[in-house]
Amino acid sequence: MAGLTIVSLLLLLAVPSTLAAPQDALITRLPGFDGTFPSKHYAGYITVDEDRGRNLFYYFVESETNPETDPVVLWLNGGPGCSSFDGFIYEHGPFNFESGGKPGSLPQLHLNPYSWSKVSNMIYLDSPAGVGLSYSNNISDYKTGDLKTASDSHTFLLKWFEQYPEFLTNPFYISGESYAGVYVPTLAHEVVKGIQGGAKPTLNFKGYMVGNGVTDTVFDGDALVPFAHGMGLISNDLFQEVNTACQGSYWNPVNDSCLKTLNKVDWELDNLNIYDILEPCYHSPEVREVVSDNSNNSRLPSSFRRLGETDRPLPVRKRMFGRSWPLRAPVRDGRVPTWPELGSSGVPCMNDEVATSWLNNEAVRSAIHAQPENLVDWELCTSRIDFEHDAGSMIKYHKNLTAQGYRALIFSGDHDMCIPFTGTEAWTRSLGYEVNDAWRPWYFNEQVAGYTQGYDHGLIFLTIKGAGHTVPEYKPQEALAFYSRWLAGAKL
Repeated sequence: MAGLTIVSLLLLLAVPSTLAAPQDALITRLPGFDGTFPSKHYAGYITVDEDRGRNLFYYFVESETNPETDPVVLWLNGGPGCSSFDGFIYEHGPFNFESGGKPGSLPQLHLNPYSWSKVSNMIYLDSPAGVGLSYSNNISDYKTGDLKTASDSHTFLLKWFEQYPEFLTNPFYISGESYAGVYVPTLAHEVVKGIQGGAKPTLNFKGYMVGNGVTDTVFDGDALVPFAHGMGLISNDLFQEVNTACQGSYWNPVNDSCLKTLNKVDWELDNLNIYDILEPCYHSPEVREVVSDNSNNSRLPSSFRRLGETDRPLPVRKRMFGRSWPLRAPVRDGRVPTWPELGSSGVPCMNDEVATSWLNNEAVRSAIHAQPENLVDWELCTSRIDFEHDAGSMIKYHKNLTAQGYRALIFSGDHDMCIPFTGTEAWTRSLGYEVNDAWRPWYFNEQVAGYTQGYDHGLIFLTIKGAGHTVPEYKPQEALAFYSRWLAGAKL
């Protein structure tokens, strides 16, 4: 007991005497995996609105190290409309997924040596209702937005910790990427408000983490053109032309001349993979033909074939199709289009065959306690929801949370053109905090892995060299390194 803080001791005394996760949520097997789980896995639904039948699905992985004391970390993917199984399957979940070889065939699962469950307990949440495996009995609930999503996710957390009270004393963090740059701070705000208002159970919330996150229309929207110029994707002449025409403001064209030059930029970036400018974005109806490792089938010169490769033991996602995200802000009248609605102008350069075939398999659904496929179909990113961005800029949320002492790690893959690191660096600097760790490289395996700058109030900005929009997918080893160091409070 001597090592417990007063807060931890009080939380411990508040926990019911019977400490046990719900056994009906325990996962005992997974189709495609023949080994032994390195830790306990649980999954199921939490009902966040009994009257309307609104249910959020989660998959919980206990830490492989010390689940009794290791942090509990909630993971959220963005979209809006994308399932957090994206993170589970393609980024930092406990398994690497090997394609079964034919469309619709069941993939094979292998243990992931760079899973974030190596050092933390992980909750993967499909949110809001209508996304992934989460659903509502009232389809009007699929018209939603930032604030309702944060409120529902907070209700989920309170009910989840009621079912898993043994984790109440563990440090709790919220994390996510992309549009979760909105989900994370708005949910953190709800959690803090709940703690201060006496919501029970009391969460041991310590901070949050956002990767390549949507934050602010101006900072995010104005970052793309200078990023493209700095990366050598548009000429200096075109950059000077568009900068003059748009007066340095690119997210919202101020005149016809600005719009015309932005269209030129858009055309020059047209066939790039906006999520990682180093990776190809193919335009063939047959993904297997163009991504084959056989040099006879590759359209790329040999010197380019390994660009963007990681040390992940198995390939998990093949890049294909799509065009870069439009340069103009996609939000119209507060409403955010979901990924499938963007059609040919916004389809990600990816093939999600592995995830789709696994999560729409009847045996898998049964094993993870999910609704059958004929009731809830799984898509990586759905158009089922009608989503409104009603929380505004996230800068005020970040300022409020960090000013209260909650730790924040804001990280960026430096080759992502969807949410360029330059915009993220600019808004973190705009908070006005004193720099206490000046810009410097951080290292992994004695190599520069990126750059970081630390500020007062526990705010850290970090880049990951050579990574794209979904950092742990591109750089799994480096991602586990900065993640585990940050959770431990060690210097990055």
